[in-house]
Amino acid sequence: MTVLRVGRAPEPFSAAATYFDGTRAAPAHVALTVDEDTKALVGLADTGAEIRWPLTEIREVPDQAGGDQMVLQLANDPVQRIVLADHTLAPRLPNRTKRPKVTKRGPLIVWAMAALASVALIIFVLVPTMANQLARFIPPEGERALGEVTLNQIRTALDQTGLNPVPVCDNPDGLAALAKMETRLQNALPEQQTLTVSVLDHEMINAFALPGNYIVFFRGLIDKAQTPEEVAAVFAHEIGHVVSRDPTRHALRSAGSLGVLGLLFGDFAGGAAVLLLAERLIEAQYSQGAEADADVFAHAVMIKAQIAPSALATMFEGFRELGGDTSPFVAHFLSHPSLGDRVQAARDATPSSFEAVPLLTAQEWRALQNICD
Repeated sequence: MTVLRVGRAPEPFSAAATYFDGTRAAPAHVALTVDEDTKALVGLADTGAEIRWPLTEIREVPDQAGGDQMVLQLANDPVQRIVLADHTLAPRLPNRTKRPKVTKRGPLIVWAMAALASVALIIFVLVPTMANQLARFIPPEGERALGEVTLNQIRTALDQTGLNPVPVCDNPDGLAALAKMETRLQNALPEQQTLTVSVLDHEMINAFALPGNYIVFFRGLIDKAQTPEEVAAVFAHEIGHVVSRDPTRHALRSAGSLGVLGLLFGDFAGGAAVLLLAERLIEAQYSQGAEADADVFAHAVMIKAQIAPSALATMFEGFRELGGDTSPFVAHFLSHPSLGDRVQAARDATPSSFEAVPLLTAQEWRALQNICD
C-alpha cells in the first residue's frame, strides 16, 4: 500500500504595510496578502493603486533607517517601495537577496563615458578658462590676501608635528643678504615689483611663487646652492612668474579642480583640501609657455643685473645630480621644453664676453646660508 504525502500548504499571509509609488512624496497604506494561485504579493492601497508583485521578482533592499523593517522593491522597478514590519514574508520570496540583472549595458556605458568626458572638460578646459578670466578681475588686495592665506596653509601642512607651522627664517644678517640680492634684481626689472620674500626653515630643495607677489624659498635650496648667483637665478625665475601672475591663475585652477572633485567624491573642504592645494602649489608645474617665458624673463633680468644666466643651468645640473629628475625641485621646473633644453638655453643666453659682477661678499653669502640659524 502506497502512502501519498501531501505538502503542507503555507500559512496565509496578511500584513499592513506602507507603499511608495515613486511619484508622490506621501506614502499610502496598504493591506497585503499572498495570492497562492498566481504566487504574487497583492494589495489595494488607500490611494486606489493596485499592487500585484510576483514573489520571484521581489527583492529586499537595506533598511537605512532603523534596520527593523523589510523594504521591498521590484527587480525591474527602481522607484516603488513597500515597507512592512512583518518579516514572515521573507521565506516566501525565493529571490529576496538576489541582485537584479543589469540590462541594456550599452546606454550605461555611454552615459558613464559621457560623465567622465564632462568631468574632464570641466577640469581641463572650463576651470582653466574661468581661472584665466577671473585672475584679471581680482584686485591686488584680494590677490595678496589669497597669497597670505595660502602661505599659512603651506606652513601648517608641512609641519611634521601638527602643532606648529614651519617657521619663517629671520636671522638679521641673512635677511640683509637676501634683501641685497632682491635690490640687485629689482633694479634690473622693467618695472619694480612690491615683493614679499620669505625663507621657510624646511629641508625641501625648492622655491615657488604665490598670488600677491609672494616668493618663498626653502632652507634646503639655499643649503644646496653652491653660489649666491644660483639662488638669484631661481629668484629671477620666480619673479618672472609673479610678473605674469601665473601663481594666481594656478591657484584658481587648483582650487576649482579640487572643488569639482570634492562635489563628485566627497568633502574636500577640510584638511585634505589644504594638503592637496599646498602640494600642488609647492610643486606647481606651469604650462610650457609660462615656464619658457619665466626662463626668458630671468635671463634678461640677470644679464641686466650683471649676473650670468648660466647660473640657472649650473643650478639645474647640480640639483639634478643630487636628487635625480624626480626630486621635488626638479619636478617643480620639469615641463616642456625638456630640462636639458632649458639648461642649454640658459647657457646660450650668456654672451661669450659677458663679465659678471659678484652678487654677495663671502661673508654675506655665509650669512644667507645661515639665515635660519
